[in-house]
Amino acid sequence: MNKLLRNILLSVFVLGCSTAVAQDIHFSQFYETSILRNPSLTGIFTGDYKVGITYRNQWSSISKPFQTGLVTAETRIPLNGDAGDFISAGLLAYYDKAGSINMQTLTVYPAVNYNKSLGGNKNTFLSVGFTGGFIQRSFDPSKATFDNQYQNDRFDPANPTGEVFQDPSFTQWDMGAGFSLNSSAGENNNINYIIGFSGYHFSRPNYSFFNDRNINTDIRWNGNAGMNVKMSEKFSYQLHANYTNQGSYNEVIAGGLVGWNKMNPSSSTVLFAIYGGAFYRLNDAVIPTLKVVYQGYSFGFSYDVNASSLSNTSNLRGGWELTIFKTGLFRDPKFEQSRTLCPNFF
Repeated sequence: MNKLLRNILLSVFVLGCSTAVAQDIHFSQFYETSILRNPSLTGIFTGDYKVGITYRNQWSSISKPFQTGLVTAETRIPLNGDAGDFISAGLLAYYDKAGSINMQTLTVYPAVNYNKSLGGNKNTFLSVGFTGGFIQRSFDPSKATFDNQYQNDRFDPANPTGEVFQDPSFTQWDMGAGFSLNSSAGENNNINYIIGFSGYHFSRPNYSFFNDRNINTDIRWNGNAGMNVKMSEKFSYQLHANYTNQGSYNEVIAGGLVGWNKMNPSSSTVLFAIYGGAFYRLNDAVIPTLKVVYQGYSFGFSYDVNASSLSNTSNLRGGWELTIFKTGLFRDPKFEQSRTLCPNFF
């Protein structure tokens, strides 16, 4: 078989479990995975640090489940002077396993973000972030089937496949960058908003188990927007939207959460909050979502109700997703400056 044709067919076969060839993973609670969608969102939260995990299990009703686990940590460091600028740093890693041939992806993305204060009120920031890391992909060739193993319309796993894999894994080096603008408005700055744009895979990493340079990962462009509105001491709501383009694949997801908050009267911090709402991934799924916040911990749960053409097979079942995050303060006076100047966001 022609080497290029064989390479293309194998790539399509290995990635057939995805909706698009070489498409990146996605999460329903996308607003919790800042480094993955825009490195300039790193450090845009209330507190000195944020750590968390995300787990997603999808398509268990129609195939071997797609399983994805993610861990992330972020912090921000104030700079000297009265400008109000600060630097954010973070690290994100995820592991993804999909399909009957155990297509696996392991990534590690460190990120750094410079946040420049604009204007005298120090409640508007322009952020420019960068990330660069590695991606390792692999699959189990012993679980794959090939046409050479079929004889007289019968499959025999003992038949030779006719394919030779020098190494069913490879490692890619990757880089991305983005910018965002966040600010506050309204009475007592009760409205916080953010908009941003980013790109990933600028190095166009090779995507071939045969080391064929003609097959590369498409650049992923990402646009994001969010708003948090505090209506009263007890009630607030959030709106989030995200757009992704990668090659021929496009994804639009948007929605919101309405929350009830119990505040600490002595410190004006949230003791307990509960949010409920829904998101919609265009032509794919409706996503009911629940989030609970308690003393710096947040627990989120969402479930994809499949609304695509696959719904006849999936019976409206898509996948569930769980997030657990912790935000907090360092006991160090030098961080007081960034706490007071950084926008009170999400």
